[in-house]
Amino acid sequence: MSFPADGAYPASYYAATATPAPERPRLEGEAEADVCVVGAGYTGLSCALELAERGHKVTLVEAARVGWGASGRNGGQMVNGINAPLDRIGRLYGPRVQAFVGGLVTEGGQIIRERVARYGIACDLKPGNLFAACTDRQMRALEDKRHLWSKYGMDDHELLDREAIRAHVGTDAYVGGMIDRSGGHLHPLNLALGEAAAIERLGGVIHERSPVRAVDTAAARPVVTTDHGRITARTLVLCGNAYLGRTVPALATRVLAASTQIVATEPLGARAKQILPTDLCVEDLRYILDYFRLAADGALLFGGGTVYGGSTPRDIERKLRPNLEKVFPQLKGVRLTHAWSGNFALTFSRVPQLGRLGPASYFAHGYSGHGVTGSHLFGRILAEAITGDLSRFDTFANLPWSPFPGGQALRVPYSVAGSWWYGLRDRLGI
Repeated sequence: MSFPADGAYPASYYAATATPAPERPRLEGEAEADVCVVGAGYTGLSCALELAERGHKVTLVEAARVGWGASGRNGGQMVNGINAPLDRIGRLYGPRVQAFVGGLVTEGGQIIRERVARYGIACDLKPGNLFAACTDRQMRALEDKRHLWSKYGMDDHELLDREAIRAHVGTDAYVGGMIDRSGGHLHPLNLALGEAAAIERLGGVIHERSPVRAVDTAAARPVVTTDHGRITARTLVLCGNAYLGRTVPALATRVLAASTQIVATEPLGARAKQILPTDLCVEDLRYILDYFRLAADGALLFGGGTVYGGSTPRDIERKLRPNLEKVFPQLKGVRLTHAWSGNFALTFSRVPQLGRLGPASYFAHGYSGHGVTGSHLFGRILAEAITGDLSRFDTFANLPWSPFPGGQALRVPYSVAGSWWYGLRDRLGI
């Protein structure tokens, strides 16, 4: 995995509107840490902040800049749950695990709201997200989801028929939907930058522009080596997710990098109220989905598409504009100001993974496109384990996992074929 030498953010809407932040020094020479966290994305930031609040001395090592990866360029949607539906988790792991996951899937969003309030993080946090159904089959799936989630105390959901959804989304594209009022949306890079500032206020240290080249996870005191320095730590936490690459071979086979793309329109003025009157964020229920929301200045951020293997399409605007104009014909020809791509890490089961490598090295990854809330939850669970409470950590760490079929050579073609099949089902409405 290569990173820009200056750590420059991709040319996204978020980078253009980010809160000013200091450049942190790169790691130089030998250093020691109580806890060393690799990756200053949401998982690493969440874990480090939780530990710093508990009095631990934490050092974060980031290859580029805080929030440079998926955490600073995602759709900004706080979607409760993990990618794998609760009913599928029940089929895979049984009712006990289903109940366990059902009891904590809203916690990630709660963590975000608590930290935004506690540390005064300006990230344009807004309430509510909407799941949009393109077919009657998808609408029935939402009805089943609402019923199942209500068993675990999640009752902030409102089902919408074809007429009702038009009060929230100015399009004829959907047959209905469901609002989750405990969801929300925000400026993702500003959230990451605010959490980093909070860590530093609590005594934490962050090194940017310090790509990790090797880790020794077998040692009682793990060692992290970068281009210009080395850290020996009492505890190591690996939070590189899709951008860890092959640095840790034991983790490389567990996940597959995939990219998704986003475009930003010019500020829409009065048209913003016409397309999203209640300012909810939206995602549809197709396998290769569209997702969109309004930014604070009235620009529409519209995302979609998946490229397995994590490459960037040559022309993002050409890829996404037809979908945008299909959902919102009234925006035909609208000027696009930014277009960017970013990677997320898929697991084969679509269930995130965490665990331990060696006696004092931990990891978490694989949010499969639902990482804004999941990463904050898993960061907290990692911190709990490091401070002695293994109850929730062990439940996830003990779940069996399967590699992608085809091994390193064929897993991308396999995933492409699978996405083609499910995309065909979406187009046929079956």
